Amino acid sequence: MGILNGMKVLDFTTLLPGPFATMMLADMGADVIKVESPHRGDMIKQLPPMEGGVSAVYAQLNRSKQSMTLDLKQPEATEIVKKLIDEYDIIIEQFRPGVMDRLGIGYETLKQANPSIIYCSITGYGQTGPLQAKAGHDINYLALSGAASYSARKNQAPVPAGFQAADIGGGSMPAVISILAAVYHRMNTGEGQYIDVSIMDNMYAFNALYGSGYLAGGTEPEPESLMLNGGSFYDFYETKDGRYFSVGSLEPKFQKELCNLLGDPQLLHLSGSIKEEEQNQFKEAMKSIFKGKTFDEWLAMLGDNFDGCVEPVLKFSETVDHPQIKAREMIVPVSKWEGGTQNQIAFPIKFSSQPASYRYAGVQTGTHTNQVLKNAGWNEEEIMELSQKGLFG
Repeated sequence: MGILNGMKVLDFTTLLPGPFATMMLADMGADVIKVESPHRGDMIKQLPPMEGGVSAVYAQLNRSKQSMTLDLKQPEATEIVKKLIDEYDIIIEQFRPGVMDRLGIGYETLKQANPSIIYCSITGYGQTGPLQAKAGHDINYLALSGAASYSARKNQAPVPAGFQAADIGGGSMPAVISILAAVYHRMNTGEGQYIDVSIMDNMYAFNALYGSGYLAGGTEPEPESLMLNGGSFYDFYETKDGRYFSVGSLEPKFQKELCNLLGDPQLLHLSGSIKEEEQNQFKEAMKSIFKGKTFDEWLAMLGDNFDGCVEPVLKFSETVDHPQIKAREMIVPVSKWEGGTQNQIAFPIKFSSQPASYRYAGVQTGTHTNQVLKNAGWNEEEIMELSQKGLFG
């Protein structure tokens, strides 16, 4: 049933931050209704590859969720939402500030109908400030937060990340945490909550390690000058055949293991040096040594027992067969609505009881519209009347 069995969520989000957050809640057992516009498309639906007419990404992000279509611009939609929040009293939305208010389903309006609602808004820049109404994407939040400025090589442009650190780390995860905190607060007090999640704010908080140094002492974090951004030997190293290994052997015992792996224990006096010149000498030596062997040769040398924080940079296709991924059951078969299964990335947290559950992969938009309305008290005739008004597209 899941550890969040009994939690009921109305999801008005699209793209990645909100859907990832509600996917996590659904994985933990929450009952999520995804409310989608019949006219405004979600770009995620168009991302290939497709399976059974549904994008694989969409099928993952929206697994275990009921899907209903609703034209929020029609006045009857407001009444449907107000009826649904009698039971689905946690709302998560991802529109720009003010949009839900204009649609008649903002927090203050719905609070009148249900004072205990928990209402979470995920936006790029938050509900206040000069950028509140501005559009943004993951790369913009990384840029404005300062993180991209020192996540680069010296005298080179920052590199676009291959995954959405800001959307998930700055949007999805804080949304889940804050919703669960608000649920705990409501259990103790009966009081609902409005939650303002700014992706930009949360990415700014990701500067904790080096931003703190600037705020306390004026030390500007620069590219390839810090312990963890390439300013030390903590870095990636190319092999003879153009593959890469990550080296994170910062502690003395790991440095010793690393130098033994490299075949030159005498390098240990350089690896632990705080002098920039000697660190650079060690790094250049490592570059040369790593390029002397192929990726597979290094893998063979590492074996199963090396414990010095050196790991290969794997292609995603290689991660699927990695023993750790398999042991942790991080790929699971999820039932498809039309039959069969689809392999998906699993919920990443293990509970000692009430494990994650996967009811079905994300479905075609509007699959559950009639069922949701029937469960909320509308009869067939009333649903047909609303449908004829174009409320469901």
